Amino acid sequence: MASAEKEVETTGLTGWIDRRFPLTSTWKKHVSEYYAPKNFNFWYFFGSLALLVLVNQIVTGIFLTMNYKPDATLAFASVEYIMREVPWGWLIRYMHSTGASMFFVVVYLHMFRGLMYGSYRKPRELVWIFGCAIFLCLMAEAFFGYLLPWGQMSFWGAQVIVNLFSAIPFIGPDLSLWIRGDYVVSDVTLNRFFAFHVIAIPLVLIGLVVAHLVALHEVGSNNPDGVEIKAKKDANGIPLDGIPFHPYYSVHDFMGVCVFLLIFAAIIFFAPEMGGYFLEANNFVPANPLQTPSEIAPVWYFTAFYAMLRATTDPFKIVLMIVIAVLGLLALLRARGKWRLGLPVLAVLVLIFMALTESKFWGVVVMGTAVVSLFFLPWLDRSPVKSIRYRPLFHKVFYAIFVFAFLMLGFLGTRPPSPAATLIAQVCALIYFAFFLGMPFWTPRGKFKTPPERVHYKPH
Repeated sequence: MASAEKEVETTGLTGWIDRRFPLTSTWKKHVSEYYAPKNFNFWYFFGSLALLVLVNQIVTGIFLTMNYKPDATLAFASVEYIMREVPWGWLIRYMHSTGASMFFVVVYLHMFRGLMYGSYRKPRELVWIFGCAIFLCLMAEAFFGYLLPWGQMSFWGAQVIVNLFSAIPFIGPDLSLWIRGDYVVSDVTLNRFFAFHVIAIPLVLIGLVVAHLVALHEVGSNNPDGVEIKAKKDANGIPLDGIPFHPYYSVHDFMGVCVFLLIFAAIIFFAPEMGGYFLEANNFVPANPLQTPSEIAPVWYFTAFYAMLRATTDPFKIVLMIVIAVLGLLALLRARGKWRLGLPVLAVLVLIFMALTESKFWGVVVMGTAVVSLFFLPWLDRSPVKSIRYRPLFHKVFYAIFVFAFLMLGFLGTRPPSPAATLIAQVCALIYFAFFLGMPFWTPRGKFKTPPERVHYKPH
């Protein structure tokens, strides 16, 4: 009987493919027989939504390149041609521009869910690292694509960002020149940014997404309780608290996709510019190298990091030096072995280097460190439990303060600079870094609730 069933499975077109390519086994491993925790909630929609938006960006991007001209004299006109003359070109362009912003919306929420439920903890460190690398690639992809419409904000935004690299000591001017390919943002810059946006970064991004999913399915998904469902299995080796991803979560995610597409369509058809946050008014004006816009600011998804960059003034650099000196002193008191003197010496060298370099460079360092810090989260968090559900109240307060500080930075990055805004941004930047640097000290402390042995689940 078993051999007959096996014969049935290996006949026909599917059987012919299976003997040459692992189609059925791959489907079973990653979809129909991939057992996910049964207690997923609202926060678990955003992973699949991120994949949906990625497909949207690739497909709409392909159609846009059919009519776009990566030429400084024709780029803006080609975008206008797409919007006005190409059948449904306006829809494709708005799907792509709105998709860029929605990509960051779902990715930020996806990362926030990982932060809440400890999805970066053992054994998912590599899943988190791949996710952070995807985030970095998204930022690069968005930056390179930002120049392509060749509007005023595209041109001057790229000019400002590339010029930041010139603040790096010794190699900065040559590095910024190498990135631009010219002494100013020009046709050469547009062509190389187009190549990176259309070919290089998407290839890396797709590879990282595949690696992220493979690593996730190797160790299994986390859940709101932080319970490892593989620890308790039935006689057939199936997790007691797991259900097949298909059809249960494929249908579950389809519902989330429908709601998302309603919101996505509403933005495209009724407010594609979103008050200037998704598409700035200055970007509907052709790039003019002789006329600088009154205020140059990046798109909203970069504004939190831009606010940190802008807040790094000379007085703030002194504050950072004091912080590094305190950290060096703590390292001297707490470190053991070879690190006892190595870390304080490193702190002294950093302080000397900071004193000799300008604050503009340290603004770039602060902005970059804000992103790189995410990679070290699995080793900074020393909490005995994963999920925020079972952590002390003051942990939840710290998380709330961190989120508020990040949102405030994002808001301040969209506003014109002022002394009050700069001061608030500096405080929020210190909160941001204190959250990560203080994790080894505050995460193990407090009274923790005991996580359940099995996941909490109420059928509905």
